[in-house]
Amino acid sequence: MARVALVTGGTRGIGAAISKALKAAGYKVAASYAGNDVAAEKFKAETGIAVYKWDVSNFDACAEGVKKVEAELGPVDVLVNNAGITRDTAFHKMTLEQWNAVINTNLGSLFNMTRQVIEGMRARKFGRVISISSINGQKGQFGQVNYSAAKAGDIGFTKALAIENAKGGITVNAIAPGYINTEMVQAVPKDVLEKNVIPQIPVNRLGEPEEIARAVVFLAADEAGFITGSTLTINGGQYHA
Repeated sequence: MARVALVTGGTRGIGAAISKALKAAGYKVAASYAGNDVAAEKFKAETGIAVYKWDVSNFDACAEGVKKVEAELGPVDVLVNNAGITRDTAFHKMTLEQWNAVINTNLGSLFNMTRQVIEGMRARKFGRVISISSINGQKGQFGQVNYSAAKAGDIGFTKALAIENAKGGITVNAIAPGYINTEMVQAVPKDVLEKNVIPQIPVNRLGEPEEIARAVVFLAADEAGFITGSTLTINGGQYHA
């Protein structure tokens, strides 16, 4: 029977590529999203992947959402914590709202989502928790104290949860992408990308969402059971943690 995979932020960007790759690998996939109904419906129509709308920064919404997914598709075997936002500004100008929004969505969601599925994974003695961190959680970035703190927290969450569940057939890993060719990166002015960003990447190009998705499929596999507590860095050689 096909395993069930749930991808947060799974209808756009890196998340959409992950959802599609998991489906192609034979998983039953659920993709959650926060607010863009048009993009979600288009994604559903194109892929046939089930979509679900809730706010990952809200614990009760996550509990309700996961219940619905499990009622319709079955128990979640693979959780991909991919949902994330940015609220960039220099720290001395940062508001509490900008801090809380990013911490609650990019870090708090790992608790909110993983807490809903971990007991079931422990009972079934199988689970895969894969969280999408960032190069900026490893090296820091100007204007992203909130984002870098949250993404670094994702890595700490991964290491500790991996130790707690290592004997139970559950692996917990993180992926730290560098600059990936998504809407978020394409929003950066073209001249800034070409003059400031790409020259810092030794392979001399942006990564593609599918390159992150392939790594998720690899870590989700039954055969990846000896890999846990790891952070897989995929950044074209830009930074070595």
